[in-house]
This record gives sequence, structure tokens and C-alpha cells, in this order.
Amino acid sequence: MRKWGIVISVFYALVLLGLIVPGSMFLAGGDFSKWSGLLRGVKNSYTDWTFWILAGTLMVSEVLLLFVSVDTSYKRLKPRAHILVSCAVVTLLSALLTSGIAWSLGVAIRGDKFLDFLDKFDTRFLGDDEHSLIFLLLIFWGTLWVLWAILFYFYYRNSSAVVTKLISWLLKGSVLELLIAVPCHVIVRRRHDCSAPAVTSFGIATGIAIMLLSFGPSVLFLYKKRLDAYLPRSSA
Repeated sequence: MRKWGIVISVFYALVLLGLIVPGSMFLAGGDFSKWSGLLRGVKNSYTDWTFWILAGTLMVSEVLLLFVSVDTSYKRLKPRAHILVSCAVVTLLSALLTSGIAWSLGVAIRGDKFLDFLDKFDTRFLGDDEHSLIFLLLIFWGTLWVLWAILFYFYYRNSSAVVTKLISWLLKGSVLELLIAVPCHVIVRRRHDCSAPAVTSFGIATGIAIMLLSFGPSVLFLYKKRLDAYLPRSSA
């Protein structure tokens, strides 16, 4: 199980860094639709510390869900901190999906004016620093994280299969996010907005990344379920 977890985690990291990141830039269009511009954009992303906040969050979340919470049985008196870690990871990813939905709808409705509004807002309250907009988005992301954590805690606190249900939430949420982000991307591309396609392409890439992430733990849960079914036969 642990070896398969390592294989799945490495494969996920390669897909995330090698396909999803360039794919989101290609969807954004503009200079990224050309080969030279795409390579330059990917290189700039990999050298930007803000990119590794998102990529690191996704890769660490995959590892935590695979190695910390494979066994969630209360019957063996496992430490419940494992469940808390899983809930924290899933609520963080749910907040990311919610952010993608909100930003995609914002640019689909108002286009580049939505980004101008965010820029004016963060300049007014956070100053004119070049990374102030990123800080604003991280604050928004963190706020949603707290709200989802409160919701999941009260909804699943008495559940015995909390991790399985949370993974199911992630899969359904990623599908919903894609159903919203893809039409929004079509709208902003046809409207020939300048920066809005970058936001919707980020939403599409995020939805695909979290969908792939949720498949990893789901596969190991299927293996675990089959192995648990063999245990009564072995004892007999």
C-alpha cells in the first residue's frame, strides 16, 4: 500500500508540473499560445515563489491523504488527529475549488473590470506592493478554508467514514468547478478579454488537478476494501 502511495504521488506530481501547468497557460491564450511564449511562461512560473504555494499545496495534500488517512477505522483506536489532518486538507482544497468558481464567474460577468476592481481594492487596503494582489487572493482562500472547515466539522463529526465521504466531496466539487469554469472560459475568450482567460484557465487547471488528486486516495481505498474483505477468510 505504501509503495503504491509513493508511485501515485510521484505520478501526480509529474502530471501536475508537466501537463497541467503548461496546459493552463496554453488555454490562457495570448503569447502563451505560441511555443516560445509557452516555454518562457512555464519557466517564469517555475521560478516564481507564488507558484510553488499552489503546487506545493496540491502535492502535499496528495501525500497527506494517501499516507496519513488510508486507515480511518475507529475500531482500532487510531489517533483521531489523522482525521483532523484529512479534514484540514480537504477543506483547503474545497476552498481552492470555491475560489476558482468565484473568480471564473467574476470574469465571465464583468470581464477585465473584475480584475481591475480587485486591483483597486488591494491597492487601497494592502498598499501598492507588486504582491499585494496575491496576498488578497490568499486571504480570500484562507477565509473560505475556515468556512469549509467549520461546515465539514459539524456535518461529519459523528461519521465513521469521514475520509471516504470527504474524498467524494472533492471529486464532485471538482466536476462542478469544471462545469462552471469551462463555460466561463468560452465566454471570456469569445469576448476577447485581456487577462480574464488567465483566470478561467487557472480554474480549469485547478479543477482537473484536484480531480486527479481525489482519484489517488480513491484507488487505495478500493485496494483497502478488497484486502479487508480477505481478512475474515484468512482468519477462518
